[in-house]
Amino acid sequence: MPQSELIHTGEEMMAVCNSCRYCEGFCAVWPAMEYRRSFAEADLNYLANLCHNCSECYYACQYAPPHEWMINPPQTFAKIRAQSYEQFAWPKPLASAFRANALVVSLVTALMLVLFLFGATQGLGGRSLTAPVPNGNFYQITSHEVLVLAFGAAGLFAALALLIGVVRFWRNIGEQTSDLTNPAALILAVKEALTLKYLDQSGWGCAYPEEKSSQSRRWFHHITFYGFLSCFAATTLGAIYYYGFGWKGPYGYASLPVIFGTLGGIGLLIGPIGLYFLKLRRNSDLEDEKQYGMEVAFIIMLLLTSASGLLLLILRETAAMGTLLVIHLGIVMALFLTLPYGKFVHGVYRFVALVKYALERARKKALGV
Repeated sequence: MPQSELIHTGEEMMAVCNSCRYCEGFCAVWPAMEYRRSFAEADLNYLANLCHNCSECYYACQYAPPHEWMINPPQTFAKIRAQSYEQFAWPKPLASAFRANALVVSLVTALMLVLFLFGATQGLGGRSLTAPVPNGNFYQITSHEVLVLAFGAAGLFAALALLIGVVRFWRNIGEQTSDLTNPAALILAVKEALTLKYLDQSGWGCAYPEEKSSQSRRWFHHITFYGFLSCFAATTLGAIYYYGFGWKGPYGYASLPVIFGTLGGIGLLIGPIGLYFLKLRRNSDLEDEKQYGMEVAFIIMLLLTSASGLLLLILRETAAMGTLLVIHLGIVMALFLTLPYGKFVHGVYRFVALVKYALERARKKALGV
């Protein structure tokens, strides 16, 4: 659907919803809607990313299909969100290419990086990838400096692309850049994001994957997010050990980097698998089918990252370690490079939308509204 047509559909839908207001108790979208009398493209970008896709509004709506008005907020917001990811992405051509063939692009990128790292490792004089390495010391396969340079470059690119997208989105929805760092709004947004408040619905959960409310989606999201956070903590601790204390890897199984990395890897297996099977049971009338490849690509990349990382840990003192290390590094680097264009973006933009929602509530309170 062309963007202009999609925005027009969103405007008509929100005009009906703002007149009805039956769903005002479900999530943050509906109170935020009530602050508005009209719905321009910027408003719809904001509300679509504020939506947590719980679907309670759809099943409660008297105007939902088969009603002739065809009010379907989950599907309409999903389509607007997807277009916003591409609209604010940097560089935009990469986002367009990724959205069209997300799964293929992700897997091909991972394969190319794995092959490149195989060649680079041998070219730089690393040990044979099929020979056991004493104590599982992967720095004998590739040096610490090479790892820092390669992943530093990939990480900086991903961070820059995400930052540019966030600033573009923030300005589009009518906020000043300085307001994005408002302490009170940030604290409230962090609290709501870490607890997934709007997937809880006062303990009932959300209508996902089916009409009956359930906490399953919220818990699988928690497992995925905290698994990702645990892996990040493991990497951070490893850097502190190396640069702060001069402790060189490999670290013991009882060390904090390994414990956090293991827990994170397990979380990134259980969470994505759970979310994928819930998605298979979802009412297709609420989905944007064009996003399926992008969503599955992110799930597969998370699973490949965690599975290869756990195998590397288990087999790090065997002859398979070198090969597994190169495979794992290639997959992780591909994950980094595709983060700014895939499903990961929805979590970033949703957090930013929560910051704006916190600011709006504070402004209304200050005005005594």
